[in-house]
Amino acid sequence: MHRTRVRIVEDALDANNTIARANRDDFDRHGVGVVNLMSAPGAGKTTLLERALDDLPGVRVGVLEGDVAGSFDADRLSLLHIPVAQLNTGAGFGGECHLDANMVRTALPALPLAELDLLVIENVGNLVCPAEFRVGEDARIMICSVTEGEDKPLKYPLMFRACELVLVNKIDLLPHLAFDVDRLLANLEAVNPGVRHMLVSAHTGEGVDDFRDWLAAVPARVRAAA
Repeated sequence: MHRTRVRIVEDALDANNTIARANRDDFDRHGVGVVNLMSAPGAGKTTLLERALDDLPGVRVGVLEGDVAGSFDADRLSLLHIPVAQLNTGAGFGGECHLDANMVRTALPALPLAELDLLVIENVGNLVCPAEFRVGEDARIMICSVTEGEDKPLKYPLMFRACELVLVNKIDLLPHLAFDVDRLLANLEAVNPGVRHMLVSAHTGEGVDDFRDWLAAVPARVRAAA
């Protein structure tokens, strides 16, 4: 019984990776750099995107918004006058707590890939499942907020290990919290040595310029690696 269960998981991940490669081929064909943005619910993904994408000079950007239900975040981002596609996992996919490669593939026709340089996939808020499923992205970003506690990298190591950039958000709240930034960064270093991190506040805008610059550089980096 145990071996059967493991085999099923392996088959599911193999199938996902096959579709992820097909997605990657489509992105490469259109010259689109793709970022998978992940976090726990409420960490501030959408607000950071509102800040960072509002002034991204020279980069044509679109967003694929993942949620179990509703279009609240997609509606907010559409006010930036950029292409935004909503992908709900509720009705068609059983309410999954993550996006997988097949879900992303079903949503690609709703995006003008030929007119984009950068696609940001805002994943469903969850600290476990999104890290397990590649969707064809070039890079992964993890957002953690100071309201979540310093132990999250140790409790959810795969999520933090799977990313090449970690944003520590809501630093404007630090004066009101018993939160040790140095301890968080030490825990992050323990699970993902050398990973780049940025301290940001979606509320005040602190650190957002660095995040914006990082996003703006993705398309050129992808083209250089092709």
